[in-house]
Amino acid sequence: MAKDQVRADAVRNRARIVGAARAQIAAHGVDVGMDEIASAAGVAVGTLYRHFPTKRHLVSAVVATYVEGATHDAEACMQRARSGETKPVDEVTGYLRRVADSSADHFAVKAVARGLGVDVHSDQSAEARIGAALAELIGLGQAAGDIRNSVTVDDLFLLMTTLPIDQPADVRHRWIDLVLPGIINT
Repeated sequence: MAKDQVRADAVRNRARIVGAARAQIAAHGVDVGMDEIASAAGVAVGTLYRHFPTKRHLVSAVVATYVEGATHDAEACMQRARSGETKPVDEVTGYLRRVADSSADHFAVKAVARGLGVDVHSDQSAEARIGAALAELIGLGQAAGDIRNSVTVDDLFLLMTTLPIDQPADVRHRWIDLVLPGIINT
């Protein structure tokens, strides 16, 4: 097998393992075994352990994937608003909704991570990138008159950290609808 093929297989296996771990932890909690995760990923348990020597390493990777997704999403929102493709206020509200849903999907993983001593807020560079993207979105929305002048990035982070992620989607979305008047000019 060519060296590039081996690397591609390793990347693919890693992604399948991380995805399976997220799903298995969400479904079965902290007690899900590495064997079950490997099986769900369609890989041998030895392959799982080559990538992730402990469950803590695996859960850290799942959390990192979640954070990376939230970071890319915030930056994409900012790019669309900057280009004029969409309104900044729509990007902010859409981002909040997606964070609520994604955080709910990762609720069990975050609980397991804390139980294993994994710091779910350890990626300061990702937080800074999200903050920068949201700051630009807020500024563009304020300049357009759609976002209240008093709204800050810290306000959005406060909302994201207090989302009712342990509630069903309709409750989370209703919560966002209730807080939006504090953010947007109507």
